[in-house]
Amino acid sequence: MEIFGFSVPHGSSIFFAAAIFIVGLLFITKGGDWFVDSASFLAEATGIPKFVIGATIVSVATTLPELLVSARAAAAGANQMAIGNAVGSVTANTALIMGISLSVLPSVVNRKSFSFRSSLLLLSGILLWILSSRGFLPRWSAFILWGIFIVFVADNLIEGKKCAEQPSAIHKAEKKDFLNKTAFFVIGALAIVIGAEFLVSSGRVIASKLGISENIVGFTIVAVGTSLPELVTTLTALRKKEASLSVGNIIGANIIDLTLILPLCSFLNRGGALPVDKVSLIFDFPVCVAACGVAVIPTLITGKLKRSQGIILLGIYAAYIVFLILNETGALSISL
Repeated sequence: MEIFGFSVPHGSSIFFAAAIFIVGLLFITKGGDWFVDSASFLAEATGIPKFVIGATIVSVATTLPELLVSARAAAAGANQMAIGNAVGSVTANTALIMGISLSVLPSVVNRKSFSFRSSLLLLSGILLWILSSRGFLPRWSAFILWGIFIVFVADNLIEGKKCAEQPSAIHKAEKKDFLNKTAFFVIGALAIVIGAEFLVSSGRVIASKLGISENIVGFTIVAVGTSLPELVTTLTALRKKEASLSVGNIIGANIIDLTLILPLCSFLNRGGALPVDKVSLIFDFPVCVAACGVAVIPTLITGKLKRSQGIILLGIYAAYIVFLILNETGALSISL
């Protein structure tokens, strides 16, 4: 895989590959930060309402790491890394990041706002699992999943419009500020693209050197790495005692991951439909759906995000990682 003439050769040392992997994570994290901040500034400066910024540009931008890593992996033929990153990111977001959030700071939610989005999340996960049940995700299924994504965005826009304050005059942005933000917008986007290339290229080399599959690299290291924006958001929200904000961001990001990324990968995959291995079907997808269920269903009933949910989610993630390691080493294996 090459970006601007650079790639991580398969003959590289594991230390060089690990260094490039870390650089990729840094590029994605900082690039995403610049991209989101600049996109928000430019949208407001050009008169686009704030609710549109939040519902579209920023929400999609925070999932760019997952989108670009999975899309690049699928285009390069690293199908299991693409699947592992997308589904693994949802599992990491829900079981690990939301688990941390709820364990530290439980909260009450607005049932009306929470119910529809959380139901879309569960529907997306279950539907993606069913559509992949024959061992591949067909290209036509992308239109079904993209339909859910469109419903999600439309709901955000409608609710945002209802809650929007009376429009106020937009202060004319200084030319210097506008040019600076435009530059950071471009630099941030490039950093995300380059970081995605580095992550996939080095991840495959690391997997090869350690004798482990792309699947486990995708579901663990790459998935957690591309979930860093959500992790940073959660830690910031916890510091400000805004657990519900953290949960809302995670649910939105998960819906985008499930309904936008893998369907796109099914189009980009060289062989047509996106292959899905049996381990993913009988373990990774169910764990993802189960984690979403633990996070969503009790809250739909009680209207509360409880600490017990967070503890259970962290337990699910710990067990999940242990299983992946045992299955990879052969100490425990799924019969295929």
